[in-house]
Amino acid sequence: INWCVVAAACPAWAAKVFPDLKSEEAVEKLWKAVFETTRATQPDPVAAWQEHIKNLKKRSEYLQARKYSALHFKGPGTDFTLGLPQGHKWISAQSLAENGVVFTANMPTEEVFTLPDRHRADGTVAATFPLSYGGSLIEDFSVTFENGRIVKVNAKKNEAILQRLIDTDEGSKHLGEIALVPASSPIAQRGHLFYNTLFDENASCHIAIGRAYRFTLTGGEELTEEEFVAAGGNVSLNHVDFMIGSPQMDIDGIKQDGAREPVMRQGEWAFDA
Repeated sequence: INWCVVAAACPAWAAKVFPDLKSEEAVEKLWKAVFETTRATQPDPVAAWQEHIKNLKKRSEYLQARKYSALHFKGPGTDFTLGLPQGHKWISAQSLAENGVVFTANMPTEEVFTLPDRHRADGTVAATFPLSYGGSLIEDFSVTFENGRIVKVNAKKNEAILQRLIDTDEGSKHLGEIALVPASSPIAQRGHLFYNTLFDENASCHIAIGRAYRFTLTGGEELTEEEFVAAGGNVSLNHVDFMIGSPQMDIDGIKQDGAREPVMRQGEWAFDA
């Protein structure tokens, strides 16, 4: 069925986001942030969403047509190559439910995403935002991969919590999602964390530790777990996004023959769609 995830401001969440304000002011400011990032403050919010969805769809269609074998990420603390499996599908804001309804699952949404090949990830990637996980904030951290597997983590704060996440199961040592978001995202422009994945993941390019979505691989929903993993998908109890994009991030798409093309430069799209 079709579904939607939205957010509502409440005193506890508002106090987390705006700890220096009185409760009533914090809630009011959080509602304002929710409305702005979901385009509800636009003169015609429906038209604004239609235009936004159209632009995201153009980006996903462009990336789908390029059929990249891998992406290379280069930025401060990051030099990272991530493989993409054959049959990967670039998805943006809208999905088609089996009941025939085209729907937008997440509000807000700024991402174009697919699944990486769980067997092909090499190098080190630095987080560009803190990760709010299980009530704790993991800060100033990096993750190192070899042959698709996490082999090392470093964090200035709560490294042990990050390590426990990765040790949950075998799938938590691999990745299940790569999402591209421009650094000019309206959520990034706000300059603060929301401590909520629905918002924070849309602040920058991000990757997810753990489970891959079956619908991001052609025919993935019909495969057994073993077949899905063999095709490059990942199975895990976890799916935890953390942000890696920044205005200093460059991303290249790598074709099957090794040719490279710019996908993002200085955190922004490097192609017209």
